[in-house]
Amino acid sequence: MTQQYDYDVLYLGSGHGTFDGAVPLAQSGVKVGIIEKDLIGGTCPNYGCNAKITLDAPVTLLRESERFSGVVAGNLKINWKESVAHKQEVIDELPGMIGGLIKSSGIDIIQGSGVFQDNHTILVDGQPKTADKIVISTGLRPHRLDIPGSELAHDSREFMDLTELPDKIAIIGSGYISMEFVTIANAAGSDVTVLMHGDKALKEFYQPYVNKVIDDLKERGVKFVKNAKVSSFEKSGDQVIVNYGDDQSLSVGWVLDATGRIPNTDNLGLAKIGVNYNEKGVVVNEYLQTNIDNIYASGDVIDKTQPKLTPTAIFESTYLFKRFSGQSREPITYPVIPSVVFTSPRIAKVGVTVEEAKENNYQIEENNLVGDWYRKVNKETISENTLIFDDEHRLLGATEVSEQAENVINTLLPVVEFKFNKAEIARLIHLFPSISASTWDLL
Repeated sequence: MTQQYDYDVLYLGSGHGTFDGAVPLAQSGVKVGIIEKDLIGGTCPNYGCNAKITLDAPVTLLRESERFSGVVAGNLKINWKESVAHKQEVIDELPGMIGGLIKSSGIDIIQGSGVFQDNHTILVDGQPKTADKIVISTGLRPHRLDIPGSELAHDSREFMDLTELPDKIAIIGSGYISMEFVTIANAAGSDVTVLMHGDKALKEFYQPYVNKVIDDLKERGVKFVKNAKVSSFEKSGDQVIVNYGDDQSLSVGWVLDATGRIPNTDNLGLAKIGVNYNEKGVVVNEYLQTNIDNIYASGDVIDKTQPKLTPTAIFESTYLFKRFSGQSREPITYPVIPSVVFTSPRIAKVGVTVEEAKENNYQIEENNLVGDWYRKVNKETISENTLIFDDEHRLLGATEVSEQAENVINTLLPVVEFKFNKAEIARLIHLFPSISASTWDLL
């Protein structure tokens, strides 16, 4: 570092796209600073993944008790207020824990809003902070509908902070956030209506499996309106009127706008200094470098084809650590990245999709697993997967709908990533009985 800069590397944002790589980078002797205007750790630990999965845990227990009705006596019911309080207990300590790790590594945490002044300078609430290299890691934020009355709708962060669950909820959208929160709210006793933008939910997942989840939710009382064309929200006493379709309306106590997430590129001064970006995020090359050679990007704010998920951000942050510390000069090479939607049952996938398999004439094996003895242990009623193989029977991809789908895909992940053959697969012995051992039998 030349002495004209305050830092060797300065990160804008403190989420997983930052701290997973920034900590070892600082420990390697590089002078690092992190600018953050909100909670340390970003979305995932504070009002994303960690909070969501904590609210999902009682749902999982409730579903299991339903399946074991008669074997286990008693009716369970989710206490929403206590569930949210438990969520808060879990996540309250995370900003301090992450912040403590960051500070103990010798990193300066600069609290405030950062705006680029030039290629090497960010103004934090008017105070200049300079660096040799700068990493944009500002993540995503909830998209908000631009319609009359939009201020009457709420986002995912507000949903997870509700101390009282409304009797009737309208959820706009049918992606990850919508379908996961539909599952949670319905299980906790709310009357939920999903107003879909188009005619498909969870477009990135295998539609026959998505439809199984939707059919199950419908049986539980959830209503789905396809091609809803929501036009406005209006206040009526303590209710919100959702206007949609051709002069149709719905009266609810609360509205969740779950119409997607958009990159936090506004008000950063990117256009001023000439950083290329678009509605999908910051444009980078194979080194996560923007068109300005000392400015990089990491995490969900990047315009990329890879899933915008926490593990992807961690991988990118770690890649930049290796690059900035001189351990690697190679371009980033992404591994296969799995994804899951935490409905009940879950849907998870990795690698080549069923649609891609059909286009490339790969081998497709469909398995209905309800009759498998280990699935019977948990009395699963929806349990199917589809495996994709090449001509040498190497596993290229997998997708599953079941209560344990995420664990199944995690089991298969190394087989897909490292292209194990039959002999290599036979060398791996799993704990028995377990879902891993049961899954291995399919290979």
